[in-house]
Amino acid sequence: MADESRYAVREHHAKVFDLPVLAPAAPVPASPYPKGAAVTRLERWILRTILDVLGHPPFTIALWNGEEIRAFGTVARSALMIRSRAALYRLCLNPHVFLGELYARGDIDVRGDLGVFLQDAFRAYETALARRPYLVRVWRERRPRRGSEEASRAHIRHHYDLGDGFYQLWLDHAAMQYTCGYYPRPGMSLEAAQIAKMHHICRKLRLQPGETVVEAGCGWGGLALFMARTYGVTVTAYNLSKRQIAYARKRAADQGLAERVMFIEDDYRNIRGHYDAFVSVGMLEHVGAAHYRAFGSVIDRCLKDHGRGLIHCIGRNKAYRVNSWVEKRIFPGTYAPTLREIMEVLEPHALSVLDIENLRLHYVRTLGDWLARFEHHAEHVGGEHGEEFVRAWRLYLSGSIASFTTGWLQLFQVAFSRPGLNDLPASRAYLYAASPPDADLGLQ
Repeated sequence: MADESRYAVREHHAKVFDLPVLAPAAPVPASPYPKGAAVTRLERWILRTILDVLGHPPFTIALWNGEEIRAFGTVARSALMIRSRAALYRLCLNPHVFLGELYARGDIDVRGDLGVFLQDAFRAYETALARRPYLVRVWRERRPRRGSEEASRAHIRHHYDLGDGFYQLWLDHAAMQYTCGYYPRPGMSLEAAQIAKMHHICRKLRLQPGETVVEAGCGWGGLALFMARTYGVTVTAYNLSKRQIAYARKRAADQGLAERVMFIEDDYRNIRGHYDAFVSVGMLEHVGAAHYRAFGSVIDRCLKDHGRGLIHCIGRNKAYRVNSWVEKRIFPGTYAPTLREIMEVLEPHALSVLDIENLRLHYVRTLGDWLARFEHHAEHVGGEHGEEFVRAWRLYLSGSIASFTTGWLQLFQVAFSRPGLNDLPASRAYLYAASPPDADLGLQ
């Protein structure tokens, strides 16, 4: 790639697990813009006011005429480049909605490291919200789209039916997991981290050979096949994506697991049968808060008396709508719940919480690995989907890294069971059985 600075954050992820620490950024180079239309006094005042509201963040705003507006008393690590007056006013109107669209189209850009800029911007915005809560009303997020069965099918087609080939470029080659990996050791590959994640989930569920499992939202089938192959269970997996279901069924047939893993193209609301374990990984975000009780009713209906379950999902510390551009362009209908909201799934049915774990920093590493692979194939992706698509996904992945690094987003795993289940381990040691090195997994 021409811009080598894009690799700075990904190189950082590969060093140590102390991920939030950033290496000092290089000095921000001068603006490459030619002299253009003059910037008015009002526009300078607007931008200086925004930088003041954001608490004087460590970036500058470079304008279409070559002029730069700097925050008072800070050393810039990056610059937000605004290419036209129209882009400036749209960005000021609502950055939640327009920053992503303007960046994807190239109407704005970032000079310096995109990841560094986004982390600085997120921290500044969070500080501004704490000092000036009215900004929530001024820069309003869109309300997530409804989560009815019909709408859910449309949302799935929008995101997951982009094509298996696209995701194969940058997801792991072990199980095609589009969810947070688990990195218990430094230096683990993406493939090893995803296998470790699946082991971690299966241990939390305490799966035994011969048991039955239902999975709500199975992606490309990697976890369902892993549970059947490694833990000897029978799995019924539901998913609305026609492409993903076709891919998963082929993999099941190729691996000789078609009789032990059934992939059903249907909505989670239509789950039928009774199972020893329920699992949902990366799916609650698409259910919608208004449907959490209905989701809990499905779990209650399908779990046997001794049943256990696990929900793995992106979450927040405080209730807040998802970024409007992400909801529109990348993940329609998505919402990241707080732990309190997740309890709305479990409490109405007296399901007992057994374990809660936050894997936030593991998602930083996962996303760093995804972004590095995405950038490696960016030219190919651009040839297939266009440069605007590449820029949109670069921003999405980089913004996700920034969101988890700054704590704007969390990753919760909540294990639960029927009430009164007393056959429980006396300690958590069973969760942390030694994982084999990558070479033993045949991944190197």
